[in-house]
Amino acid sequence: MIKEGIDVVEELFKKNVMVHVLNVGLLENTTMGRFFLQTMLAVAEMERNMIVERTREGKASARKREDFREGRPKKFKKAQIDHALKLLETNSYMQVEEITGISKSTLIRAKKRQEQLNQ
Repeated sequence: MIKEGIDVVEELFKKNVMVHVLNVGLLENTTMGRFFLQTMLAVAEMERNMIVERTREGKASARKREDFREGRPKKFKKAQIDHALKLLETNSYMQVEEITGISKSTLIRAKKRQEQLNQ
């Protein structure tokens, strides 16, 4: 990451472009300018690595919990799905979708899952 940032800025320096860093000022193609740039990029990479590390630690800690489920939370509770599947016995998919608000594709997946469990 540092190398890529330095390469981009060095290309700009070759074209006699000064780089303006917000809250810092202009970086010029001087010894101090290059030093400051490398220092900022190194700190940015360190911060990114720390974020990745903290995220991994948080996930590892969460996985230890018994109720942990990775991914997007379920939109409907099991009882709602069961109710909708019961309604499917006497109603069409479109009717059940209108009654419950559960999409046809979700109902089809739930029905397949239920059939697999009953086999």
